[in-house]
Amino acid sequence: MSDHYQALGVEKDATDEQIKKAYRKLARELHPDVNPEPAAQERFKAVTHAYEVLSDPDARRNYDMGGSDPFGGAGGFGFGDIFDSFFGGGGSRGPRSRVERGQDALLRVDLTLREAVFGIQKSVDIDTAVLCKTCTGSCCQPGTSLKTCDICRGSGQIQRQVRSLLGNVLTTAPCNSCQGYGQTIPSPCVDCRGQGRVRSRRTLDLNIPGGVEDGLRLQLAGQGEVGQAGGPNGDIYVDISVRTDEVFSRQGDDLHCTLEVPLHDAVLGAMINIETFDGDEKVDIEPGFQTGDVVTLKGKGVSHLRSTGRGDLKVTLQVVTPTKLDNKQKELFRQLQKLRKNDEPKLVRHKQGTFRSKR
Repeated sequence: MSDHYQALGVEKDATDEQIKKAYRKLARELHPDVNPEPAAQERFKAVTHAYEVLSDPDARRNYDMGGSDPFGGAGGFGFGDIFDSFFGGGGSRGPRSRVERGQDALLRVDLTLREAVFGIQKSVDIDTAVLCKTCTGSCCQPGTSLKTCDICRGSGQIQRQVRSLLGNVLTTAPCNSCQGYGQTIPSPCVDCRGQGRVRSRRTLDLNIPGGVEDGLRLQLAGQGEVGQAGGPNGDIYVDISVRTDEVFSRQGDDLHCTLEVPLHDAVLGAMINIETFDGDEKVDIEPGFQTGDVVTLKGKGVSHLRSTGRGDLKVTLQVVTPTKLDNKQKELFRQLQKLRKNDEPKLVRHKQGTFRSKR
């Protein structure tokens, strides 16, 4: 690696202004528009690269400490760009392409929890850009075609001489006549006004898989708006929003709910029907269960998004103590109280968040 200070002909304690001045002087001598010799071009690259490093405080500090060259010897943004920043010039880059990629679009889709569990097909209307049917993306009125620009002769750029620190320097700029495309549209399509696309409302069919979660973003590649001059379509991103369900909540791919069970069913046991997303299901309540016990219904939860199968439905049982009793019912409980007189209340250690799963 050549020494950057030597390349610019400055001392290691040179100020930023001295480094800048040295670069300007050498650039006037070595720039390819002034000195076309191959050796001069190679030296100009080395001088410009040295300036890239030494004009950046962090890069210069790292270089002085013996660190690696932050631009890897190839230049962070090219010697042509550095020269442009000083003198406004630039090399020939050729005409721009009229064809451009279409923009992406973002949609939000609201789902119920049931729709998120099983997936759903939805149709949404979107306002977007579609290919112009009249010119099919050519931008020209049918029967006509693009024409090579008379001003830049298809290069997309014009050159002119300007006076600068280098003397008379040849600079390039996009052609104003064709906006840098190198071609003009003598007869633009009347429907799309020479854009190759028109705004239209179309229906988009969404196939939303089961297992999607609130906040998930789906990508529909190539479903966005068409680009200028019939360029490739952008993408559509679909943000999923899942509404809260009145009964069921979701944890991962499992569904959770609470089943309130009358006291007598808690004591004697029962087979209780509950309504799930799969229809009516039976929950087997064993005699003597306690509040917090969980009954699991296998495979009745949320569809796995990236695999087959489904999660489970976990039903947490809760004993409901009756509060309104008639005289006969009260008498029955008094009799039970006498029969269970050994069941005295007692204090036990609090076990927060502990639930017992029955199965």
